[in-house]
Amino acid sequence: MLFIMPVHVVLADAAAEFTVANGELSLAAPAGWKQVQPRSRIVETEFAIEPVKPDDQPGRMTSMGAGGSIEANIDRWYGQFSQPDGSSTKDKAALKTLRIAGCKVTCVDVSGTFKDMPGGPFAGGQSIDRLNYRMMAAIIETPDKGNYFIKFYGPATTVEASADGFQKMIEGMVSTN
Repeated sequence: MLFIMPVHVVLADAAAEFTVANGELSLAAPAGWKQVQPRSRIVETEFAIEPVKPDDQPGRMTSMGAGGSIEANIDRWYGQFSQPDGSSTKDKAALKTLRIAGCKVTCVDVSGTFKDMPGGPFAGGQSIDRLNYRMMAAIIETPDKGNYFIKFYGPATTVEASADGFQKMIEGMVSTN
């Protein structure tokens, strides 16, 4: 008698899951994103995203809990970008609000010249202007664990290649309770 057993293959680039809000919310990063040691102590989780040609810099996704109002954080993000034509970054950005896993989630999508602060936004030091960059971000307002910020930014072509994956990650967030 011949028995055929199903085989489950686990791919090396399978989606990596991570949590926010003290483990109460779970998200699955897109397949192929590589979890790395955070560059900053305030970042809880960080992923590196391989650059897509013609880009030569990787994308970066970070998650962290933080204070400050939603509006103040979004305005700070707008201030990190400038437009080649001198127009307002706020006017060119996309902003939407969703309800996911019992949380209000504010999504921001902004492009332009990014003022990169390699040491982090509060470390001081010299900024580096990065042309043709894009940032997609989600601010998760939990009922009792504070706000969590998930930012994905990098060269526009690299971010565009993973934009659907980022959106699915945010929209697929689930409660672990």
